[in-house]
Amino acid sequence: MSWAKHQILEKSSILMLVMILIVVAIGGLVEIAPLFWLSSTIEKVKGMRPYTPLELAGRDIYVREGCYVCHSQMIRSLKDEVERYGHYSLAAESMYDHPFQWGSKRTGPDLARLGGKYSDEWHRAHMIDPRAVVPESVMPGYPFLAERELGYDDIEDRLRVNAIVGVPYSEEMIAAARTDLELQAGVGTEGLEAFLAAYPKAQVRSFDGNPDRLSELDALIAYMQMLGTLVDFASFDAAGPNLR
Repeated sequence: MSWAKHQILEKSSILMLVMILIVVAIGGLVEIAPLFWLSSTIEKVKGMRPYTPLELAGRDIYVREGCYVCHSQMIRSLKDEVERYGHYSLAAESMYDHPFQWGSKRTGPDLARLGGKYSDEWHRAHMIDPRAVVPESVMPGYPFLAERELGYDDIEDRLRVNAIVGVPYSEEMIAAARTDLELQAGVGTEGLEAFLAAYPKAQVRSFDGNPDRLSELDALIAYMQMLGTLVDFASFDAAGPNLR
């Protein structure tokens, strides 16, 4: 475009606005239109599954208490982050999160690979008095979680709402939600085999160390002990097929 023609655009704000809208519209079409021909923008990865009812209840507590404000669940593909926290986060690891817990700010460490890093006893001590295990921690204590009974009368509804937004909970999984939640917390054993078949790699035990009651700490620790454990990164190939 010659200088004279360019001056026409610069001197006419309305014409400049129209041209900007046209350019933005073309760019938007180029980026958005192909998505209508894709069944999913997230690559499915072997091992990923929906949260168990107990893990889902724990995640709700995690969000309720604002844990996401100080702890992200997104390991970036930077050398220092991968060396400190482990394999970079995959979009598929958050495909059943509503909302997802990715973030750009950390007061505490990233928790994307927290599962199995510490024992249940460590988590209990950390939640009750963080400085008992991490002297430099600025995290407040949450001792009431161990004392407060877990409310899960609406757990079927929680699964059903997640199913509405795309989480693949079947009617059978929703109907068995309360029983499955209790099974994972170590309450009874009948139906345990079916539960483990529906939720591979689910950990079953009394997470808060008190098998006589089901507390909010049970659910929260169950959720945290699951984080980052579903995908086998020893066999994961970012360039190859990883479909379930």
